[in-house]
Amino acid sequence: MFSLRLAEHKRILIAVDFILVELTTLLAFWFMAFRAEWIFDARYLANYAGWFVFLPGLWFLSAFLNGLYDPATIADLARSARCLVRAIALVIVVYLTIYFFFATPGEMPRGIVGYQGAASFLAITLWRALYFALARRRSFARKVIIVGAGWAGQTIAQTIRQRAAAHYQIVGFVDDDPAKQPDAISVSADRQLPLLGSARDLAHLVKEHQTPEIVLAITHDLSSALFQAVLVCKEQGAQITLMPVLFEQLTGMVPIEHIGDNWNIALPLDSAEASGFYRVAKRAFDVTGALVGLTLYLPALPLIALALKLDSPGPIFLWQTRVGKGGKIFRLLKLRTMVTDAEPDGQAMRAQKNDPRVTRVGRWLRKTRLDEMPQLFNILKGEMSAVGPRPERPEHLVELERAIPFHRLRNAVKPGMAGWAVANYDYVDSIEDARIRLQYDLYYIKHQSLWLDLLVLWRMFGQMLALKGR
Repeated sequence: MFSLRLAEHKRILIAVDFILVELTTLLAFWFMAFRAEWIFDARYLANYAGWFVFLPGLWFLSAFLNGLYDPATIADLARSARCLVRAIALVIVVYLTIYFFFATPGEMPRGIVGYQGAASFLAITLWRALYFALARRRSFARKVIIVGAGWAGQTIAQTIRQRAAAHYQIVGFVDDDPAKQPDAISVSADRQLPLLGSARDLAHLVKEHQTPEIVLAITHDLSSALFQAVLVCKEQGAQITLMPVLFEQLTGMVPIEHIGDNWNIALPLDSAEASGFYRVAKRAFDVTGALVGLTLYLPALPLIALALKLDSPGPIFLWQTRVGKGGKIFRLLKLRTMVTDAEPDGQAMRAQKNDPRVTRVGRWLRKTRLDEMPQLFNILKGEMSAVGPRPERPEHLVELERAIPFHRLRNAVKPGMAGWAVANYDYVDSIEDARIRLQYDLYYIKHQSLWLDLLVLWRMFGQMLALKGR
């Protein structure tokens, strides 16, 4: 049976996209030559050879920033189309910015990015439609058996269904718990999956159903029988995947409640923070970005301050005590967006959706996230970074560390103005929200890199433009 891993799907999409981007770039130069009545030959193409590197490079940078190859995107045709539109729009904006503000007259071909953008959108959309038509055929879906029908097993089954249904076909569960035999397992309100048998049946089931992959959703040590069954399946060529690893790949989160004895694999024990090069590069990135941000922000600050004063009485700036790296306390600077007596009893209160304490100007500042910009000074002081987990108030941290396992690991890195959790999830209004946010934060800490920082900043910029702050 022909089936592909998720990473192989991604590599195929990238390879075909690369060919199509190069071909549409060639088509764009042909169309430019046709309109200008130039001779389209090898000499003409040699003069523009560098563009066959620059345009595809810009295209793929934009595609990755816009999540065109994220697992949830490559499994959803409509979402892929939206990401493709955003990617091409960013390419056009960057190109036109360079063309009008930085290039000398005649240095860059006029209109070429428009031709290439239109052609690549059409070609890649058609290719994606063909890909999804093939991927959704059951003969191409990758069969998996989930070992463990408990909470972890049901969670990964739900996640596969929500984020990668086009790529996986779940054959069913295997579980040794006699209480679960022989019932089917509900994974959603309208979906049940069969319980196929116990550990002693696993090797036979893999062979019978021609299953190339087994997902281990066991949060405790493997029994001797299950361990031997897994070894036999491995001998038969089956891929063994741990539930936390697949969950990370599909969601960008660390499943803190389902890692069990696999904590050493799922948690960020060896993060980039231990690298001297990364620390220096990130600090240089932070300082440069903060200086550029302040240069753009400070001219608008007097107008913002005037609007705040006219809207409600009280100070312009607000200092709040927050917890930084290693549990160190620091004072965070931001613009005041609430009424002055927002916490009349002195007890820390979380902001809520449609919070009545937020002023009219404050609501606008929150939507654009301009109220957070004074934290650029915290970045220059070294208390914060451009990207990292959002800093908590000490009063909230005590409650969260008591209620959520591993929560204190958020303090292993500098807090940030922008974060992977904020880019992917809403504000924290409850313990459950904080639990989900932590799963994103731990993923960031585990996988942090300058590229991931850039991706977070780009997504936050998109939220600012879409007025998604709260």
